[in-house]
Amino acid sequence: MSSLSSSSRPLAQCAVIVSAKDNVAVVKNGLAAGDVVTFPDGSAVTLRGEVTPGHRFATRAIPVGTFVLQYGQPIGTSKGIAVGDPITPANMGNEVPVVRDLPATLSNTAPDYVPAAQRATFRGFRRENGKVGTRNWVLIVPTSMCSSHEAAQIATIAEFTLWNRAKYQNVDGVVALPHNKGCGCSDGSNLDVMLRTLANYADHPNVGAVLFMDLGCEKTNLTLMDKYLKQRGGLSTQKPLHWIGVQECGGTQGAIQKGLELVGQMLEVANQATRSEVSVEHLALGVKCGGSDGFSGLSANPALGHAADLLVRNGGTVMITEIPEFCGGEHLFAARAKDLATAREVFAFVDWYKEYASKFGTKLDDNPSPGNIKGGLLNITIKSLGAMAKAGTTRVESCTGYAEPPKSRGLVLMQGPGYDQESTPGLIGAGCSVVVFTTGRGTTIGNAIAPVLKLTSNSPVFQRMRHDLDLNAGTVIDGTETIEQVGRRVFEHVVRTASGEIPAKAEEQKHREFQLWAEQSVSL
Repeated sequence: MSSLSSSSRPLAQCAVIVSAKDNVAVVKNGLAAGDVVTFPDGSAVTLRGEVTPGHRFATRAIPVGTFVLQYGQPIGTSKGIAVGDPITPANMGNEVPVVRDLPATLSNTAPDYVPAAQRATFRGFRRENGKVGTRNWVLIVPTSMCSSHEAAQIATIAEFTLWNRAKYQNVDGVVALPHNKGCGCSDGSNLDVMLRTLANYADHPNVGAVLFMDLGCEKTNLTLMDKYLKQRGGLSTQKPLHWIGVQECGGTQGAIQKGLELVGQMLEVANQATRSEVSVEHLALGVKCGGSDGFSGLSANPALGHAADLLVRNGGTVMITEIPEFCGGEHLFAARAKDLATAREVFAFVDWYKEYASKFGTKLDDNPSPGNIKGGLLNITIKSLGAMAKAGTTRVESCTGYAEPPKSRGLVLMQGPGYDQESTPGLIGAGCSVVVFTTGRGTTIGNAIAPVLKLTSNSPVFQRMRHDLDLNAGTVIDGTETIEQVGRRVFEHVVRTASGEIPAKAEEQKHREFQLWAEQSVSL
């Protein structure tokens, strides 16, 4: 480090060092070449180049071949970095070690659970199967793209002409799941994942009534869906369930007219459901990120991780997905696994995804988007280490397939892509009834049947997009709140949203995105 300068700025004012092991600092508001950063011990570093917000500079020399460290973990390999150098692809390679040696006696203790009588509560819709919804939708499910237009029309017209909150105060509205899958597709995992996802949405505790639709001649028609549902024992709740075909109704207008008649009947029945006070152990929270930046792993993600720990300790479930964004850090999840078998599942999930991606000529280091890189996420390892913080610190209880409900509570890893439009629906298909979605650049995505809360990593984006973003973790970067304080605030907001007291901004803006990840070339 250089000698102290009279024009210096304190580290806390302009940059963040995440771990005492780190040899880089992440810049808050941007620094220019020649700027001096002073450290608590009185030493200082003079920057040898410009560093934009979310990017890093070396706090000490990092010799060629040694690791660049952030989060106390390797994020790359030095090509020769001097103290004060900005960290760029020119001086840091992406090679990092991933240790896969697992002790035969691997075992992690269960979380320190809050006693049942002391657990937080929310007001939800208790269903016959014991699950509890945070919303109560009438859902239109097209079994293929061939009836998606009619399904969307029925939902849209119904919300304008049939449903209103004053009349149906216990129903959140009428929504459809238009998608582009279902006909002209191969058998096998593609078909299985699609049917599973649609069936799990119909069976979701956030849904109070269901209308299935087909065209009539496609592969994934009502006959196939009915057969699939019967094989799995039908729906697990006694909700209104109807079936119509476009061709059988005489075409588009006939199907829409018939659909509206049925929706009118279903609204009356769905409205009979009421909220009651239940433990948050019945909550399943999906944790997601998108449009991330260099601050996401410093503020929003660890704050969400703290909220996730609070929910798990209260007996609830937390699911994290985006398997390609574990790469470079998967050994950390494996080390936190409940036991050796679960740890091996973590590695198997990542290896499966690498094989899957290779079939399309893709490698996982292609994952960071241009926006990610501009915001400071130079490679997949930096992105992964920051993204994994959303899952908190409790042990990994199990792994589950895409849109497949897990067999355990606590922290669960779900197979799935990094693409927001497909991974978010997968979390809800797996049973999540609320999602918290962290973002640094500003992402607006919602979901058809579950509230998706946005937690931003920095205050400027929160102020600029506050009609789309629910919560701000930028206060951690600003120095006005701790990670734990924001995490507690997130947890309390999730509970109030689950109770219907606060709508998600995505719900207010009617973001109801839904898309299937049904292009797997090998079995999940």
